[in-house]
Amino acid sequence: MSTSKTKIGLGLAALGRPEYINIRTDNTIDKSEEAFKNNTFSVLNEAYKLGIRYFDTAPSYGKGEAFLNEWHNKNNYVDAVLGTKWGYTYVANWELGFCGKHEVKEHSINKLQEQWEVSKQMLPKLKYYQVHSATFESGILENEAVLNQLYQIKKETGLLIGITTSGANQKEVITTALEVKVNDEDLFDSFQVTYNVFEQSTFSILENVLRQGKKVIIKEALANGRVFRNEKFQHYNNAYQSLEQLSKKYHVGIDAVALRFVIDGLQPTYVLSGASNSMQLHQNLKALNFTFTSEELELLKTLKVAPEDYWNERSVLNWN
Repeated sequence: MSTSKTKIGLGLAALGRPEYINIRTDNTIDKSEEAFKNNTFSVLNEAYKLGIRYFDTAPSYGKGEAFLNEWHNKNNYVDAVLGTKWGYTYVANWELGFCGKHEVKEHSINKLQEQWEVSKQMLPKLKYYQVHSATFESGILENEAVLNQLYQIKKETGLLIGITTSGANQKEVITTALEVKVNDEDLFDSFQVTYNVFEQSTFSILENVLRQGKKVIIKEALANGRVFRNEKFQHYNNAYQSLEQLSKKYHVGIDAVALRFVIDGLQPTYVLSGASNSMQLHQNLKALNFTFTSEELELLKTLKVAPEDYWNERSVLNWN
């Protein structure tokens, strides 16, 4: 067993709603709400049994927040740590093959107050409260009413206030967020960021964040499934070869290789498993069973692509 200060957490994006952005499809599963709830509870139970203690959700993950809260209230584990977000609303209403946007973004004071009323039911186990996908376009980082309200929540509850980021300018958004102060205090304590073998553009800024003693949570470590060999992505063939060689060497899946890259290369606070069933979870956790050599880590660092290319490619992936 390798030692690392990074812990694997469980993200509920693929557990709380019947469709999610991923290139790997499985049309054989029961997509009823009851089946999803049973599966979510099963994965949460297994995750806890396997040592996972951080659980990350959002109102836009369909029933993700409700499922997590119900599971937690039932078990009331003293060492469980919960995180959620605000700013997106799930609107697909469990409609399979939904044609419109599945989630709608709104970073207004009204949306914050509305979603906080629900999310605060997760206290006192709730520890991370995050702006869901902070961008310059949404104006969140200069909206004084919202920033003051988040500061108020922080002072009243002791929560860590964070942002999550997506898009080609994650680095710039994080840099700006680090400067946000309310009453001369840094507002943001945690940063949940997309980082993986293909998208490495935030490496230096995240090292800086960690040096400041703030928390870093990594999402989409499997690049929405793009780390697995796929004929639609021929331009990754060299990368697939490298990933597969390491997979064979360490007797683990590509998923564990991708997660281990984040653990060894960045050493964040958490890297999230996005497992949608217990089998995937077991496979993901094999990332804790080995460590890369410095040469292997350097090789994986060469697999990065331009952030604009990465995010353009992601923007056309289907929900399924």
